[in-house]
Amino acid sequence: MDKKVWAGIDAGKEIHWAHVLDASGAPLLSRRVENDEADLSELIEEVLALAEEVLWAVDQPGGSAALLLALLWEREQKVVYLPGLAVDRARDAYPGESKTDARDAHVIADQARMRANLGELAPTEGDLAEMQLLLARRRDLITDQTRSISRLRDALLSLFPALERALDFNNKGALTLVARYQTPAAIRRVGLSRLTTFLKNRSVKGAEGIASKALSAAKAQRATLPAQSVAASIVAELAGEVLALKERIGTLDRELQQRFFARPEARILASLPGMGPVLGSEFLVSVGDLCAFESADRLAAYAGLVPAAHDSGKRVGNDRRMRGGNKVLKRVFYQSAFASLRSSPESRAFYDRKRREGKRHTQSLIALARRRVNVLWAMLRDGTTFKSPPLRG
Repeated sequence: MDKKVWAGIDAGKEIHWAHVLDASGAPLLSRRVENDEADLSELIEEVLALAEEVLWAVDQPGGSAALLLALLWEREQKVVYLPGLAVDRARDAYPGESKTDARDAHVIADQARMRANLGELAPTEGDLAEMQLLLARRRDLITDQTRSISRLRDALLSLFPALERALDFNNKGALTLVARYQTPAAIRRVGLSRLTTFLKNRSVKGAEGIASKALSAAKAQRATLPAQSVAASIVAELAGEVLALKERIGTLDRELQQRFFARPEARILASLPGMGPVLGSEFLVSVGDLCAFESADRLAAYAGLVPAAHDSGKRVGNDRRMRGGNKVLKRVFYQSAFASLRSSPESRAFYDRKRREGKRHTQSLIALARRRVNVLWAMLRDGTTFKSPPLRG
């Protein structure tokens, strides 16, 4: 029996491929396995019989690998994560040009064998698992909402271009209006007073301003465009869909908020400007146990916020953004940094200083996000809330 082996799993929806290597890199096992409990349990026992210690490596932190991970954690096995992008990059260093599940499983196992810096996956707590599912559903609904708004704008352009330009259809008021009135003639007939009352009765903020913009657009277009009735019907239907999606997203946000503030870390996270319940929940789900990150630098590297050197010859100091890292966590820090520009004078001052140094908008925001990693990590380490320290860099 070997002392230690490395098992790489290329996870798929129905089929996984497992590849096991010994300390010298020699293959001990390579086979497909069904994504069901019986077959996965059989594989795990088969691999455990090969060595005293097994290090498992997967290319997915959940999803189709969720059942496998649960079975491994049930047996107190150590599992590390190698992102798919890292697998793609590493594959070029191995013989052959084909991309197969067996080859990818071999790459995963061999990378785990050679690299000591892969992040360990830990069992997700019950409430974090619930938050993870709610966040995934919320992302789906946001995508559907964005797609429906785009289609609504396209339909409105063929019907009432002036109104499409005048209103913001991310706004509930604009959607409420076009769900009922879609044509210039209909808006002119109802008039400013009744249109304002209609919107106010539906709890629309800024009802009079929206009604005024709509009426001005209606007065600017007297022509009736082709297929008006069909286009109007489509606009009304899409507006109704978006309003329903907004309501469902609002319900999810309230559920997330409730679960977020039940967490002990919520008080600290929410004190950081720009970090609300949704982004805070994303952070908790992405990071899991902060003890896995021994320093703020490790957390920043995991989020992909550490500049990567791109030097050549005499050209040095040419740092670029990392392409890897946890994309969700990177977005959390980026979006919260952007939001903090409106609420935190310190963040605004840091951002403005980077702009004066010649950095572009995105570069300045990423620099701010990186600095906020240090602040947040220290807050969580010490159990303290944000006290508006100066952000220097």
